[in-house]
Amino acid sequence: MARQGKAAIIEQFLADGIPYMFGNPGTVEQGFLDALEDYDGLQYILTLQETVAAGIADGYARATGRPALLQLHSGVGLGNAIGMLYQAKRGHSPLVVIAGEAGVRYDAMDAQMAADLVAMAAPVTKYATRVTDPHSVLRVLRRAMKMAMTPPRGPVFVSLPMDVLDAVNTEPVVPSTFLETRALPVPSLVEQAARLLAGAEKPVVIVGDGVSASGGQAELVRVAEQLGADVWGMDFSEVNLDARHPLYRGQLGHMFGEVSRAAVKDADAVLIVGTYVFGEVFPVLDNPFREDARIVHVDLDGYEIAKNHPVTLGLVADPKATLAALATELEGRLSAEARALASGRLELRRREQPAGPEDDGSLLHHFLREVAGQAPEDLMVFDEALTAAGPLNAYLPGRLPGHWFSTRGGSLGVGIPGALGIKLAHPDKTVIAFTGDGGSMYTIQALYTAVRHGIGAKFVICNNRSYKLLDLNIEQYWRERDIPEHAHPTPFDLSHPDIGFSRIAEGFGVEALRVDDHEQVAYAVKRMFADDKPFLVDLRTTEGTTEGGTHGRHS
Repeated sequence: MARQGKAAIIEQFLADGIPYMFGNPGTVEQGFLDALEDYDGLQYILTLQETVAAGIADGYARATGRPALLQLHSGVGLGNAIGMLYQAKRGHSPLVVIAGEAGVRYDAMDAQMAADLVAMAAPVTKYATRVTDPHSVLRVLRRAMKMAMTPPRGPVFVSLPMDVLDAVNTEPVVPSTFLETRALPVPSLVEQAARLLAGAEKPVVIVGDGVSASGGQAELVRVAEQLGADVWGMDFSEVNLDARHPLYRGQLGHMFGEVSRAAVKDADAVLIVGTYVFGEVFPVLDNPFREDARIVHVDLDGYEIAKNHPVTLGLVADPKATLAALATELEGRLSAEARALASGRLELRRREQPAGPEDDGSLLHHFLREVAGQAPEDLMVFDEALTAAGPLNAYLPGRLPGHWFSTRGGSLGVGIPGALGIKLAHPDKTVIAFTGDGGSMYTIQALYTAVRHGIGAKFVICNNRSYKLLDLNIEQYWRERDIPEHAHPTPFDLSHPDIGFSRIAEGFGVEALRVDDHEQVAYAVKRMFADDKPFLVDLRTTEGTTEGGTHGRHS
């Protein structure tokens, strides 16, 4: 059927079951956005800035496991979204990113807003291309859909010139093809993996979001308990393992390689599943593993296996299927002595489990305890709390697969829009984003989108009036270099002027409360959960700070 390309692309998105287009409109996209008015089934979610659009798309893709459609405005809009696209690439979010441009016929003019969009997008996407043939628009979009969903999943970019979309298009609309990648190693390799891991005296398991993507949480528990192995998270931003499991030791973090070295340096056998190793900002450059350690690495992303450090056996395979096969093989291979030792290690960790969170009496702990008491069992949490993440995960640990998400990739501001994407994906669930005062200001305008589209997510800003993470990191920097402790740099301080988050929220039409003391907590939490409308809490986690602030010191 002949129609213009701008209509054909909408038909393609509908054929692929895409319900939302997240974006911010611009002149060079006006044609297909105008055409969108003639179609039902594809809703445009308006944001006030492209970073917000990318953050919502990222949250939606993570919560659904399906591709999310992100529309950006030419080079300036793509530039605005670059940081959030980096987050999506590091986190393997399947985004299909489209951007308009004036037209192929204007290439030689070097006119206003002209830019090489493909070159701009390439570093933060897994695939970037430009459509120049009016008869290949849908073919390229289907390729992009396929590539976004093929492990390692990630954002893909397609530049769509206006004159290409205005041209007559006769391409047929057929659903995109998504590949089946649940590959299992041949039995001899599973047997080799079991032989390398069985009988270890100091086993360690390192896991990441590849486990969650494959749905392999139960299989991971079985293998970890068979080995009696401590489990550490790396590239761990979803529920790959119930955080209350006694073998779970926490996350290795993204800053300092010495943390990862300490976790693995004594291990005689290491199983790495669904993650890269290691991804810190300041990694150790030498091999952190024991020289004689037996290392098995399982991932669908072959690039990540042995990328930085040698492994004994690398398996490009589906984590869930491979863990299931490995558990079966271990069942028949482990000796009675090995089972007893593994059981003893598990029991030791079980006895070490704290009875509950250690309440330090702070306003933050009081608030989180109240949320945990009033929240539904299937609460969905987006954790961008950063320096408040320890208490948050003590009171609201990630337990249910698909119900806990955290920031990844280092881009600030993903919490508020990420929660909107999750709530769109699961409108029947209660969704809360925990973020900081610094991070929230990157994307606070997302509150407009929440009200405009009736997205009833909740937002808690842990307001310590500083870039607290930078305070902590520079203290580490001082220690490493024997620099005497002194006042933190003044750019880390956000106490002056005081940011009125509740007033900002109300300006967007979001009901909000500022919580300064313990007496306000119970009412604030009750009010937050009272209905399914957007609601914001400005939680003042630094008590006693005056208008002018205290120079560089925040708790």
